[in-house]
Amino acid sequence: MDLRLYNTLTGRKETFTPLDENNVRMYVCGPTVYDHAHIGNARPVIVFDVLYRLLRHLYGKTHVTYARNITDVDDKINARAAQEGVPIDEITARTTKQFHDDIAALGVLPPDVEPRATDHIEQMKALIEKLVEKGNAYVAEGHVLFHVPSMADYGKLSKRTLDEMEAGARVEVAPYKKDPMDFVLWKPSKEGEPGWDSPCGIDGPGRPGWHIECSAMSAQHLGETFDIHGGGVDLVFPHHENEIAQSRCGFGTGFMAQVWMHNGYLQVEGQKMSKSAGNFITIHDLLKEWPGEAIRLAMLTTHYRQPFNWTEAGVREAKRTLDHWYQLTEDAEPGCAVCADVLEALGDDLNTPKALTAMHRLRSAAARGEKSAAASLKACGQFLGLLNKSGSEWTAWRPEAVEIDERQIEQLIAARLKARGSKDFAEADRIRDELAAMGVALKDSPEGTTWEIAR
Repeated sequence: MDLRLYNTLTGRKETFTPLDENNVRMYVCGPTVYDHAHIGNARPVIVFDVLYRLLRHLYGKTHVTYARNITDVDDKINARAAQEGVPIDEITARTTKQFHDDIAALGVLPPDVEPRATDHIEQMKALIEKLVEKGNAYVAEGHVLFHVPSMADYGKLSKRTLDEMEAGARVEVAPYKKDPMDFVLWKPSKEGEPGWDSPCGIDGPGRPGWHIECSAMSAQHLGETFDIHGGGVDLVFPHHENEIAQSRCGFGTGFMAQVWMHNGYLQVEGQKMSKSAGNFITIHDLLKEWPGEAIRLAMLTTHYRQPFNWTEAGVREAKRTLDHWYQLTEDAEPGCAVCADVLEALGDDLNTPKALTAMHRLRSAAARGEKSAAASLKACGQFLGLLNKSGSEWTAWRPEAVEIDERQIEQLIAARLKARGSKDFAEADRIRDELAAMGVALKDSPEGTTWEIAR
């Protein structure tokens, strides 16, 4: 099947043809490890995990290389370490583990390569020196800066002129800059900050700018040119624009990545997420309230390029959908092929809403007793990173904040059944209401009464 992807660089959907079918290469910008990742960070992680799964299906698991970096040198990390009074590497080790634990709960596969910025300082310095030698960068007052006017088509990704970018950007005004849009490749380290021997004959320790990190790491692990570069739409400018400038000018290539993909912004209940607005949600905290698969499914209900509105109603509906899917697929035969309609939808620029529509058709057929539909539903779910638990594991999940006295619940259910048997329906309804107030939902069937935590 053909894979068509929307390329931010060209502004259109294109048939994807890898540079080398035996090594399809994708790079996605990863987290800056200073705090718990928020749900906005979760979106690209989930989106490009789906693409990674699709690429492995199309080209073979051993023919895809997915790199997602860890930024472990940054002003925010320095500030957090100073605030807590602990070493920087303690902050980065702790938050990296938190990130890994959180996204694993979202059903995300680990990348093939996870480069850390601090392990690639020499590669960054070598690229910086190339840029200076070629006249694309210069040394000024202990800094090395990329000279933006040295690249004739700078701005091609974001489709803005230099004047438009300068007017719309918060550029640092510094007397040593040749042009206001010039950006930092290397800067001096202050006392107490991480530092390394500086390139280009600069005296004293320094540290890299943010943009040069991804250019050096992607080149080291994927090559000077590769297939796909992904990230959030907020990274188009300046981060990805600057990556392209550094990589193309430093390596003398016509492109950095063939395809540039960007997921849309995330809002919370219709508003921009921010700590000041009181709606800042971390993945870690959300996982205390909802199963990871419900969070993942909720995010897949919107096409990745569209803005996504995170709502409690949306994740509640995702949880209910998974409840039903787990019920229908509990006894499904393993090893079924992924439904062609689901693959076709994903092949059309990762159209997950269309793929989920196909899965709902399978759900309807499975509910009518078609065993093949149930098996296909399970296979499709697992392909998308869902339905990976046993039925008992899924139903046993409880929110952390809810304290459950299972013995009390079973006693109340038994008392309700006794009241119903005695035709004391008022008492039976009272007990149901009591359980509902405890957050317990009952489901009556010919086989008996079951319960779950209502969400």
